Amino acid sequence: MESTQDIRKKFGRFRILVVGRANAGKTTLLQRICNTTQRPDIFDREGKKVDLAFHATVQGTVNRGYHNIENELVFRSNRDFVFHDSCGFESGGEDEFTKMKKFVLDRASTTKLKERIHAIWQAATSVRL
Repeated sequence: MESTQDIRKKFGRFRILVVGRANAGKTTLLQRICNTTQRPDIFDREGKKVDLAFHATVQGTVNRGYHNIENELVFRSNRDFVFHDSCGFESGGEDEFTKMKKFVLDRASTTKLKERIHAIWQAATSVRL
């Protein structure tokens, strides 16, 4: 039987896709898991850091935040995890769901274990009565 360290060497960091509605608290959940209040560093698929200031000013996405499901979110407090944000599923929003489905299927079919999604978490909001 392989040790935990041997298994970790095979796939590197644990890769998690987080899905849920916009403003469901996905980033807050990830911050709690990684024991931080800081924003994650964001990298594109080639490992280059994403310039959020560019996307906020040029693409006008400052209000909802810039999300690309392909980008990797990594918290400095816990670099053992790589997160992908689904952007948020809005009521009747077929585009977000289609992008997420394609992303999952592409990652599931890759032969590179380090690029596969190892878990999918769903963030759901609750109503207090």
